[in-house]
Amino acid sequence: MQLYGLKTCDTCRTALKLLGQVEFFDVRDQGIPVEILMKAYAQFNGALINTRSTTWHRLNESQRKVPPTTLLMEHPTIMKRPLIVDGIQLYLGWNKDVRAAFGIS
Repeated sequence: MQLYGLKTCDTCRTALKLLGQVEFFDVRDQGIPVEILMKAYAQFNGALINTRSTTWHRLNESQRKVPPTTLLMEHPTIMKRPLIVDGIQLYLGWNKDVRAAFGIS
């Protein structure tokens, strides 16, 4: 299982702690592999972009009009976090449904 997020993100740290054996990738340092990004965007569409992030607010209007996958490759910190890859299944965020999928209440 892999978790894509930020090492400074409290939600990502909580998910890492509760999930146990997880390979962690800091998207600020390592980015998001293209194949995972494309699969995640196909599944989550616009929900993959965190429009509440500081990075998003720093982008100007023309930057925000770039295709979402290109924008995520250029600014991976605007991705909603965490993105969890468990085999072929993808999970986005750390809400009640995602926790329940892993047997965590």
